[in-house]
Amino acid sequence: MNLPTSVRLVEVGPRDGLQNEKQPINVADKVRLVDDLSAAGLSYIEVGSFVSPKWVPQMAGSAEVFAGIAQRPGVTYAALTPNMKGFEAALAAGVKEVAVFAAASEAFSQKNINCSIGESLERFLPLMDAARQHDIRVRGYVSCVLGCPYEGEVDALQVARVARDLFAMGCYEVSLGDTIGTGTAGATRRLIETVAQYVPRERLAGHFHDTYGQALANIYASLLEGIAVFDSSVAGLGGCPYAKGATGNVATEDVLYLLNGLGIETGIDLQRLIAAGERICSLLGKDNGSRVAKSFLAKCQ
Repeated sequence: MNLPTSVRLVEVGPRDGLQNEKQPINVADKVRLVDDLSAAGLSYIEVGSFVSPKWVPQMAGSAEVFAGIAQRPGVTYAALTPNMKGFEAALAAGVKEVAVFAAASEAFSQKNINCSIGESLERFLPLMDAARQHDIRVRGYVSCVLGCPYEGEVDALQVARVARDLFAMGCYEVSLGDTIGTGTAGATRRLIETVAQYVPRERLAGHFHDTYGQALANIYASLLEGIAVFDSSVAGLGGCPYAKGATGNVATEDVLYLLNGLGIETGIDLQRLIAAGERICSLLGKDNGSRVAKSFLAKCQ
């Protein structure tokens, strides 16, 4: 299969990345990060999450962040809304696109959200109805598609069923998440071939964590399978909560470097992206998790 000529990167750093940080991050700094990412050419940015600050303290103030960012034409500014209460808060904040998530592992679903996979999907039905009424697009995530911290291997057919159900209930796109980062290129290709029997490839996205250093290999494998949308996090923000000290989200800079080398169009300026990542890392007092950014910045010193 020919490689896609263009790829859309879904930037999850402001949400999936920052939610794992220990220190508080103020609204102004979150706004600056989103604006920096917009200026770098990202066309899709997951800005925040409308969840209880009791459970995810770093996502407090998401409504204020949406109010503060300079929204550019043609850029999607999305939010994670795991339940109806979150959706209503996002709607009030003027959010035009939301995301929901389900697990491909029963054990993970029970541990993470205290219900079965089937129950979690049922909970989304009123949210999907409300989204249709308000013309809000909904994106779906499936976690643990290539392994679970509690169950180990996950059956590709089980992943396909969950992806099919999310797509059938109205998610325009389903992102397949290697939550613990144990997937390999071969397993990734087999997974996509299975899921694509239930959801069209052009409606699938990849979300690969780099815990085992396989994220870029898995993204390349996905490109070979015709996938043209990938989630990533600037500077690799967001560790893996299931492997102490391990990297989590693949760095947007590293994915962009791969895509640039393949001649695949993204519309993103690498230098501006590196600057955005370095600024937030400096603010957080942490090392930049992007190998590409580290190499470019070392040349400039």
